[in-house]
Amino acid sequence: MTVVDDLLDSLATGGVEILDLTAPLSPDTPVLQLPPPFANTIPLSLEKVSDFDDDGPFWGWNNIHLGEHTGTHLDAPVHWATGRDGNSVDTIPPRRLVGPAVVLDVTERAQENPDLLVGPADFEALGPLPEGAWLLLRTGWSRYSRDAQAFANADDAGPHTPGVSAEGAQWLAESPITGYGVETVGIDAGQAGGLQPPFPVHHYLLGADKYGLTQLQNLDRLPATGAMLVVSPLPIVGGTGSPARAYAIVPS
Repeated sequence: MTVVDDLLDSLATGGVEILDLTAPLSPDTPVLQLPPPFANTIPLSLEKVSDFDDDGPFWGWNNIHLGEHTGTHLDAPVHWATGRDGNSVDTIPPRRLVGPAVVLDVTERAQENPDLLVGPADFEALGPLPEGAWLLLRTGWSRYSRDAQAFANADDAGPHTPGVSAEGAQWLAESPITGYGVETVGIDAGQAGGLQPPFPVHHYLLGADKYGLTQLQNLDRLPATGAMLVVSPLPIVGGTGSPARAYAIVPS
């Protein structure tokens, strides 16, 4: 049997299972809100084309209206100034969208401090990261994903959500990972605009030809290591990102 045969057999017999890590995408899905004077992307909306009616008696379909960075989505390098000459979402090699998942669990610390910033020491405690891995930051924040106000956790100072320090972002950019995933609305912490450089995960990670993955769910069901992540963005030509289906293959 080939390796692929072994995987298919394990899927058929229950030796492995597939966990969906994707947040449901609807008009209520929280979307990042930037302060004035910056422009914001739009949430999802559906426009009916036909619904088994005179416009299409045997079929139903819709037009969709949404931003590239809505819901669970992939950030491509061209999304940020430091990566603007890099890959758009359609030119990312497919082999880089599949890889081992490594989960860093800081749920308890994030519950005590929503402005938690993790850094190099947290990553080094995981041991050597595999080449091509996706580092997933588990904060428990997905429990707020159906409540836009709680999900943003914003006040007059802006949003308060956990993330990575500037030093940690630089460490990740220099590591062998392919991408970094979070449960929050974006790959940077809520207060990351005040760090140096501003939004350091975007700055360092996308500038190093690595990728971001946002609004993940079910990270509590993943082992710290031993799972395989599959990320499936739309190959939007010239796209700076794309809504994506993300799932993990894990031992049962």
